[in-house]
Amino acid sequence: MNNQDNPIILPHGNYQELLSYQKSEVIYDLTFRFCEKHLKRGDRTIDQMVQAARSGKQNIVEGSKASGTSKEMEIKLTNVARASLEELLEDYRDYLRVRDLAIWEKDSKEAQYVRQLGNKAHTTYETYRTYVDTRSAEVVANIAICLIHQANYLLDQQIRRLEKDFLKEGGLRERMTKARLQARDQLRLDERRKG
Repeated sequence: MNNQDNPIILPHGNYQELLSYQKSEVIYDLTFRFCEKHLKRGDRTIDQMVQAARSGKQNIVEGSKASGTSKEMEIKLTNVARASLEELLEDYRDYLRVRDLAIWEKDSKEAQYVRQLGNKAHTTYETYRTYVDTRSAEVVANIAICLIHQANYLLDQQIRRLEKDFLKEGGLRERMTKARLQARDQLRLDERRKG
């Protein structure tokens, strides 16, 4: 029995390929710039928004890296990323609401355009830079809201997939026990062949 056939620690850590990570990286970059440009220095909301955006991105990274040894931790951290982005979503909504600015409807032509921009294989901040650098705070906040909705949708799908995978494959302890039992059985078989 070759341990490479049933590895104990599964391949993990390729977070850059996750669409949820790519989208959350754009959200972080956009939020950092939005706060610098449209919020007043000293406003506590700046730290809260930037930290929520960072937490969304970083928890995807940490969960991906932890996945090799702890599916439970991967699920937990992916949920933390989702919660952080939900908090950020509310900050952008608050920004627009208290200033009596419009929040785009989900199916508005503007929201649809933002969604289409993000349908590329690998989206980066550069995809949105022109719009973020040249549009009003109202437009940029709405772009952020669209992106957060996309990221949250992706994270919801990712969490459901992680749960299914855990139920199907188990975690590290199950793989370790299985590998140990298989190694023990192989050792007994080899001893019988010799004897």
